[in-house]
Amino acid sequence: MTERAAPFYCPYCGDEDLRPSEQGHGAWECRSCNRAFQLKFLGLLAEGLKAAAPAASPDSPHGGAS
Repeated sequence: MTERAAPFYCPYCGDEDLRPSEQGHGAWECRSCNRAFQLKFLGLLAEGLKAAAPAASPDSPHGGAS
């Protein structure tokens, strides 16, 4: 990846006054709350993780009213 992933707001205070940090790739500084944080790409999710678990039907032994 050659482009820097830029956050839209500080995860701590929510302000948008962010600057890239000299601490390395993915490091950012918030000028509003004076905190530093780092973004890191972990990887892609497996296709099976995107599917939601099926909802329990009223006819199933664990679903519905008792």
